[in-house]
Amino acid sequence: MSEKQVVRTEAAPAPFQGAPYSQAIAAGGFVFVSGQLGLMPGDIAISGGIEEQTKQIFANLKAILEEAGSGLDRLVKTTVFLQNLDDFQPMNAVYAKHVGEQPPARATVEVAKLPSGALVEIEAIALL
Repeated sequence: MSEKQVVRTEAAPAPFQGAPYSQAIAAGGFVFVSGQLGLMPGDIAISGGIEEQTKQIFANLKAILEEAGSGLDRLVKTTVFLQNLDDFQPMNAVYAKHVGEQPPARATVEVAKLPSGALVEIEAIALL
């Protein structure tokens, strides 16, 4: 049985507000990426609309996956949390540009609230 390995890169935001979680964990041939917000590395505030936030989330996911030795093309499962399901179509348009012709399995849910007023959060699992 393989050990878990913490994945950490400065090219994506550190755990939000110092919370006790890792950007990602690599284990068992997979990398499990914590939920990412549309926050740029080093920033403390989220800005922009749903499209801008979704683009930044994919930049963060890409950086973390590449640090782990994976990539967006190896995504197998994502979960999208939306503040408002009315944002589904614009989020989905950006999402589709990043997941390629073999998109991962996905769940999308509306939630009551996301940290710092974020409109969207995405967590992911990818093959190593």
